[in-house]
Amino acid sequence: MNHYKNLSGDSGVLAYELSPGAIVVQFNNGWSYEYTDCSAGASAIAAMHRLAREGRGLSGYISANVRDAYARKFR
Repeated sequence: MNHYKNLSGDSGVLAYELSPGAIVVQFNNGWSYEYTDCSAGASAIAAMHRLAREGRGLSGYISANVRDAYARKFR
């Protein structure tokens, strides 16, 4: 997992892992969510990849666009 930069200073995202067509996002509450092209759509995954690399806006994007569109939730 890559540490999320959290440039805004108030994100709930702790870390992320990118793979082709998917992203796993770990939140500071200990839960991880995997979003995939199939569950959230390819354009959403591309946007989430970009935001994760930039270190800003990922949590807000998830809340506004793909909240429950995850493929799996795990600890």
